[in-house]
Amino acid sequence: MRRPLVAGNWKMHGTRHSVAELLAGLNAQQWPEQVDLLIAPPALFIQQCREALGSSPLQLAGQDCAWQAEQGALTGEISPAQLRDAGCQYVLVGHSERRSLLGESDELVCRKFAAALASGLRPILCVGETREQRDTDETADVVGRQLQVVLDRFGVGGLAQGVIAYEPVWAIGTGLTASPEQAQEVHAMIRARLALLDDEQAQQVQIVYGGSVKADNAQALFSMPDIDGGLVGGASLNADEFGAIARAAGQV
Repeated sequence: MRRPLVAGNWKMHGTRHSVAELLAGLNAQQWPEQVDLLIAPPALFIQQCREALGSSPLQLAGQDCAWQAEQGALTGEISPAQLRDAGCQYVLVGHSERRSLLGESDELVCRKFAAALASGLRPILCVGETREQRDTDETADVVGRQLQVVLDRFGVGGLAQGVIAYEPVWAIGTGLTASPEQAQEVHAMIRARLALLDDEQAQQVQIVYGGSVKADNAQALFSMPDIDGGLVGGASLNADEFGAIARAAGQV
């Protein structure tokens, strides 16, 4: 039985004051025990979050990491080992904004996935297609290509040490959301692709949906058989909204 996972990606938002207010709101929430919960603040605020959350079930994630596991001469980068030392348990790799705006290739994302595993972090591998690619029926090819580089190196067992986040690019920050049926179709396709290599391991992989997840659509999305939770963007900046999404995951 796969545990649901709900992660909040704060992206490039927050000041010390606003983060303190958000953390106070998060600490006031009732969190479901049967859900893996985490937030990915900007790196500047990881320590502040760690101190404020205390014994909260919320775990911490980095929003990105270097492709080099250990410390070294990479000015401006943060190594997975440093994130681990700072208190993170997870890290996002391959988010669409980094792929499209910063030119990260599938190969670079795979190197970051590897570095995260080597440092004891669980990488959350983000995959997804653009609106144009969906309209031209390229979703399976695009998502398959993004997965294949990691599969070639680690196999399904290695991928199962992380998490897959399906994020249709056209639904990120646009207000558009894939319908539960549309999202389930891609999640099922991903799991079927993994099952061709190792069915037992494929059934263990957490595959979460990201793309304008909100309290009012979370339960419908999470009730789909292959959707194991959500990677939440803007809604994670509101403690009550994020709490409601987490509780929706605990009810399915």
